[in-house]
Amino acid sequence: MIQQTQYTPTTTKYNFPPTLEDATLPQRLIELSIQTLKNTQNHSSVLYQPYTDAEPSQNETPEEIAPVFLGQTSLNPKPIKLKPNTEPTTIVAVDVSSISLGETDAGTLIAIRGAIVWKNSAHYRYLRIGPFPFHITEENKKQVYRLFRQHSFLQAPNSHPAGSAPSLNHIAARMGALLERWLQTITATTSHHSLLLWDGSLTAGTPDAPTQTMSHLLETARNRQNTVLAFTKLTRLRLNGHRLTDLNSACKPPYLLPIDGYPTATSPHNTIHFLGNIHVAKLSEGNCSFRLDIDQKIPSDQAIEATQRLVGNDLLLEGYPETLRLAHIYSTFTANEVLGIQRFLARTHGLKTIQRPNIRRLLFGPFGKGPEGG
Repeated sequence: MIQQTQYTPTTTKYNFPPTLEDATLPQRLIELSIQTLKNTQNHSSVLYQPYTDAEPSQNETPEEIAPVFLGQTSLNPKPIKLKPNTEPTTIVAVDVSSISLGETDAGTLIAIRGAIVWKNSAHYRYLRIGPFPFHITEENKKQVYRLFRQHSFLQAPNSHPAGSAPSLNHIAARMGALLERWLQTITATTSHHSLLLWDGSLTAGTPDAPTQTMSHLLETARNRQNTVLAFTKLTRLRLNGHRLTDLNSACKPPYLLPIDGYPTATSPHNTIHFLGNIHVAKLSEGNCSFRLDIDQKIPSDQAIEATQRLVGNDLLLEGYPETLRLAHIYSTFTANEVLGIQRFLARTHGLKTIQRPNIRRLLFGPFGKGPEGG
């Protein structure tokens, strides 16, 4: 059973509040959205739609920065057989999507949306945050990004040198990452004795995931007896010449392959840190394995026990948790939703929608590589 939560009080038996009454970001997001959209009336009368050769692509931040295992190593991971634990456990998943809606004469129109899905007993419930459209220009991007970052992270925006606003080409992904970090903070703070499922790895030291912020966030979750399990669908990490998720074992699923002996930091100046113990997780029969990061400061037996509770409490399609799959579905923008948002903004703010010609298609026909081709 899947149910969308309503903004009304409820009992605490679900172990997760359906409202975000104590959070200030959604209201601030609405104010920022309205404020930036007013710029379209002052500076632009045209909305250039993105190329429509394919479905609208979601702007996603890279899940990893650099490979950890370069070539052949002496590591030989031994599988850990998992026994499903059906002890009732609350599972909370978070995911966020960001997308480009088009360009104006002054800047770019983007939209971001997040979803929280939690499962208790046989019920799945979800809460959508957004979509929030923004009109970002070179003139307002620093102010918007600074305010967004201040309300999203656990510390002041100037406490990390990576707080400068990114280029307009990357602003959607970066703002989406800030919204995701805020939703993770909310779930880590309001959940107790729960499994927190994140999309991506526990890699820190990037502009979207400062090490201090991520460490504080994981500590917040631990202090409330939560366990963070971060799933990566596609990984660039390799071991013994093979992609991690291609490693397998003769052991029958569900099982974990712990990847021990890797460095805890990488990059030339050791600025990228790995805050989770890395595993290859094959949690059910099927073709798919996933990289699974579990908080390094969680004892190994507790980490295994948490994974067994996940296997025993959630549905696993191709080994991927249903709670996290639903979070992705409810946050992702469909093509019809993108058209609807574009139409709404065009009518509300008097924009004339124009399809910008695809120069590569005009020049090269079917041999054109599209707008992103080199």
